[in-house]
Amino acid sequence: MTNDNSNSDNLKFEPARTEHPQAEHPQTVEKDPKGEVIEAELLEEDADLSGEDGEDGGFPGMDGMDEGMFAQVQEMMAKMERADELEKENADLKGRLGRLAADFESYRRRTQDDVSAAEGSGKAKAAEAMMPIYDALDRAVTMGAEDPAKLIPGMQAVQASVLRVFSSLGLEATGKAGEHFDPQWHEALQVVPGTDDNTIAQVYELGFKMGDKLVRPARVVVTQKG
Repeated sequence: MTNDNSNSDNLKFEPARTEHPQAEHPQTVEKDPKGEVIEAELLEEDADLSGEDGEDGGFPGMDGMDEGMFAQVQEMMAKMERADELEKENADLKGRLGRLAADFESYRRRTQDDVSAAEGSGKAKAAEAMMPIYDALDRAVTMGAEDPAKLIPGMQAVQASVLRVFSSLGLEATGKAGEHFDPQWHEALQVVPGTDDNTIAQVYELGFKMGDKLVRPARVVVTQKG
């Protein structure tokens, strides 16, 4: 019985003695039958280790990643989002460009059709304006065939008809005999002595102008004193 009491005394748990009584987490130890000390609590050390590993916290789901690496990841994600936005903008611009190209092609075709229609209308009007000249020539030929003396008056009638057509088109005749020579509208082919200077004495070809624009200069003979 004495031996049982002795073994019971050896298995008794005692608080661990430390040199610093202010320690926040005292450790509890026990002695085995051979007198060796076994640690009873290891939670404090595990807590210290987990505290050291979590010092760089603040990035949920990013364990083991420092702030620099996290910033790079954020920058890369922002660039990918920007790339998606640029791709959408590019697709939108391509669509707009295609629509503009189609609209321009339609406009070009309409313009070409309008120009063709205007040309046809202009030709018809020009032909209509020339019809009175044909009628005058036809009458002059008929009258000249019957009586050659009537040919000259018939041709003068044709000439008058041509001038009326030119006037309806906005043309004005210039360079008639007796007019003052103006190099802006007239071209001197010959100079002959006369009583006046720079006076048109003879007309080889009548000139025409449209407003301030010269269509054809009159080719004339000009007089010069002495």
